[in-house]
Amino acid sequence: MNKMLDEIAVEAAPRTGATVLVIDDERRSLESLRRVLSIEFEVLCAASAQEAGAILAGDLVQVILCDQRMPDQNGVDFLRRVRDQWPEPVRMIISGYTDAEDIIASVNEAGIFQYITKPWDPEKLVSSVRAAVELYRLQKEGVAAPLIEAKPSTLQLHSLIVDRKRNERKRYEFDRIAHGPDSVLREAIALGRRAACYDVSVLITGESGTGKELLARAIHYSSARGDKSFVIENCGALPDELLESELFGCKKGAYTGAYQDRIGLFEVADGGSIFLDEIGDTSPAFQVKLLRVLQEGEIRPLGAQRSRRVNVRVIAATNRNIEADVALGRFRRDLYYRLAAFPIHLPPLAERPGDIPVIAARILVEVNRTFNRRIPGFDPETLRLMQRYAWPGNIRELYNEIQRMCVLCDGEAPLGSNLLSATIAKGAGSKPTVESAAPLTLKDRVEALESAVIKESLQRNGHNISRVAEELGLSRVGLRSKITRYDICRLVDDEP
Repeated sequence: MNKMLDEIAVEAAPRTGATVLVIDDERRSLESLRRVLSIEFEVLCAASAQEAGAILAGDLVQVILCDQRMPDQNGVDFLRRVRDQWPEPVRMIISGYTDAEDIIASVNEAGIFQYITKPWDPEKLVSSVRAAVELYRLQKEGVAAPLIEAKPSTLQLHSLIVDRKRNERKRYEFDRIAHGPDSVLREAIALGRRAACYDVSVLITGESGTGKELLARAIHYSSARGDKSFVIENCGALPDELLESELFGCKKGAYTGAYQDRIGLFEVADGGSIFLDEIGDTSPAFQVKLLRVLQEGEIRPLGAQRSRRVNVRVIAATNRNIEADVALGRFRRDLYYRLAAFPIHLPPLAERPGDIPVIAARILVEVNRTFNRRIPGFDPETLRLMQRYAWPGNIRELYNEIQRMCVLCDGEAPLGSNLLSATIAKGAGSKPTVESAAPLTLKDRVEALESAVIKESLQRNGHNISRVAEELGLSRVGLRSKITRYDICRLVDDEP
């Protein structure tokens, strides 16, 4: 056995960070399992179902490997309880007994992924646990819900994973980012290709709807991490406590409303990449916690007893002027430099009129598929008007407009200009030419920035004058003076 353990140690893959709970009442068997699995995984050991339940109540576990015959409760009964109480871990059973009734009960009643018989082969055991960890990751990404019920073999699961990753890499190649031959987007794509070759943090800036997520996916799937998980979180959509729970995980009861254990997205993305969208909208308090995770490379779920190391590449994005926020103290300078190791800016669609025919054609293919239509394209006049429009909503607005045109279109003729929205047909929102735009002085630019900062802070703080004044380092009288000066709508609380 020791020789086999040494061979496994030589051939083992790097530690994955996944946690495996091993349950066996025989101490020697428990120690053997621990020695084999701890080379590649974090291993927690329990000698009884009661000990295992206590561990599951305090730690986040990806895989459970349970002996069938135990003195206090058999493995099937325990794993059936686990399925109801802690449904996320992938459940496996190991036994020296090969009674057919036990196997059938294990698979059908407790949702067992695999039944392993004693004496077990170390290499096959490690391979089976790897497959279980991979299944756990797929379940967390929402693509493997039926797999437990389908009971795939390790070979089938591996084939499924390989096929899925191959399709994702192909779908999100840089060449699939639609743009014209002379597009200003080419520079951003070239930077993305360069960033994909190196394991550095990337900060993507640009207006909403410019395709920041698509570029982030291309960077991930073109990198050495491309066969691992890619997960997304919109940081501007949640309050701090929920955002911390989403990213770092939590135990049941960690805070009001935490009704069950939650695996954090950093843990789901372990070995892969996480895309933190709208990172500029996070609070200073949360920024401190995120900075610590990036510096230390480990997370501690809310309410958990132990920290967990993770190896995750961070790709962040924001539609804000993040450098201005740093200068104003709204965004931590140290976190900014940690995230912006490799900055990439995506220009708005208004600066890329030559891209519009290419992007519109790509969108039309998708809409045709969705609506089961065969609309061949656009009239030249339609494209001309679309290229003249500024598209303040960028690609998202363009997609909605094409979808609307297809709904209004009768038959299978090219989309005519009569189907365009009135604002687009009239050219409303068009970007002014250089000749018609008056240049802004430095004073104008500073005042515009100050006005925008005050508006944003008012909106985020519920238009409460006291909170906004404290955040911006102004007196209430000074803040009210600026509100009047910049003609900002005074939807504020009239405090005494």
